[in-house]
Amino acid sequence: MKGALFIVFHWPPFSGSSGVHRSLRFTKYLPEQGWTPLVLSASPRAFPTRGDDLLGEITPGTVVRRAFALDAARHLAVRGRYLRATALPDRWVSWWLPAVATGLQMIRRHRPAVIYATYPIATAHLIGITLARLSGLPLVADYRDAMVTADMPADPAVRRAYQRIEQRVMAGAGAAIFTTPRSLELYRQRYPALPPGKMHCIRNGYDEGDFSAFPADSARPPGRRLRLLHSGLLQLDERDPRPFLAALGDCLGDGRLRRDEVEVVFRATGDDEGHRRLVAEAGLGDVVRIEPPLPYAAALREMADADVLLVFQDRFCNHLVPAKLYEYIRTGRPVLALTDRLGETAELVEESAAGRVLDLASREEIAAALPGFLADVRRGIAPHATLAQAERYSRRAQTAELAAVFARLAGTMG
Repeated sequence: MKGALFIVFHWPPFSGSSGVHRSLRFTKYLPEQGWTPLVLSASPRAFPTRGDDLLGEITPGTVVRRAFALDAARHLAVRGRYLRATALPDRWVSWWLPAVATGLQMIRRHRPAVIYATYPIATAHLIGITLARLSGLPLVADYRDAMVTADMPADPAVRRAYQRIEQRVMAGAGAAIFTTPRSLELYRQRYPALPPGKMHCIRNGYDEGDFSAFPADSARPPGRRLRLLHSGLLQLDERDPRPFLAALGDCLGDGRLRRDEVEVVFRATGDDEGHRRLVAEAGLGDVVRIEPPLPYAAALREMADADVLLVFQDRFCNHLVPAKLYEYIRTGRPVLALTDRLGETAELVEESAAGRVLDLASREEIAAALPGFLADVRRGIAPHATLAQAERYSRRAQTAELAAVFARLAGTMG
C-alpha cells in the first residue's frame, strides 16, 4: 500500500474541535482504499484542551509522531501578553520547524506518496507546503474553513500572514479540498487561473460505526418534557441564540407553550457563564440548561435521545456547515435550523429533509413557528432525515473520494 503523511494539529488527545473526527475517520478508512496513513501532529502540551476519550479511536498500528510545539498564549506570555512575532500566523507557529524536521524523518523512513495538511491551524499548511517543497511530494491542502474571508481574520497582521500562506499553498499544492460547494466556489473565484480540477469538495460527515450501538428508535419517556438540544460551540458573533431565547420567552409568556412541557439544553457552549447570563436575562432559567462538554460517544447518544436538535448559523457563515449537522442528520431526529435561508446550512437541511429552517435573526418568525413545529414533533410528523438520506454523508464514502484524489496525484508523480 502507498503511504499518505497527514499533518494534523487537531488529533487526540486534543479535544474541543469537530475537526478531530474528520482526520480520525480518514485515517480509519484509508487502508480499505489501499493507503497507509502516517500522522504528524503536535506535542499535547500545545493543545488548549485535552481529553483521553478519543485516544482509543486511533486505528491500531497507525504511525503517529508528535513534534515539539508551544502555545504562545500560555507558554510565552508574560502577564498575559506575548510578542506578536511568536504568534504569526497563529499561536502554534513554534510547531513549524520541529514538524518539518520530524516530517522529513518520516518521509525518509516510510516513503509516503502524498502529503495531506488540514486547516485550521494555519501552521499546518505552512508545514505542509514546506515539506512538499523540500521532498518533491504532492500536497493535498484541506480547508475545513475558508482561510481568508471578507471579515476574517480581523487582525491586519494575521490577515496578511494568512493571505501569504494561502497563496503559497494554492499555487504549490497538487489539490485543494473544501467542505462545502460554496467554499469551493469562493476559492475558484479567488484563484481563477488555477485548473478547476485542482479543487474538490469533500464534505464533513458522520461515521456509521459511532451509531451502531444505538437503538433504531427510542420513545420519549412518559412525562419527560420535550427536549431541544444544541450540542457544541455557541459564539455570539456566529451563532447568536438571543433571538431564539426571546422567541421562546414570548411563547411561554402568552401560553402558546408551557414551562412544564419543554426544556432546552445548550451543551458545551464554549462560554457557559456568558450563556447562563443570557438565559437569566431572558427569564428562562427554569427552561434552559447550560451543560458542560461530554465525551464524544456520550454526546452522540444525547443527540439521539433528544426530541429536537438545534443549529444556529449566522449569514456571515453562509459558505460553511457546522460539522455536527451531519451527525444530527444521521440520528433521524427533527432538526430546527436557525440560519439564513440562502446559506449552505439551510440547503443541507432542506435537501436531506432533516427538519425546519427559520431565520436566526427573526424573533417574530421563530415565535410564530415554534409552537406548531413542536406540536408536530409530539405527534411524530415533524420532518426528519431517513437513514437512506443520511448515508451519502458517511465518512467511509468520503474517504473513498479522498483516496481518489491521492491516487490521481500519486499516479501523476509516478
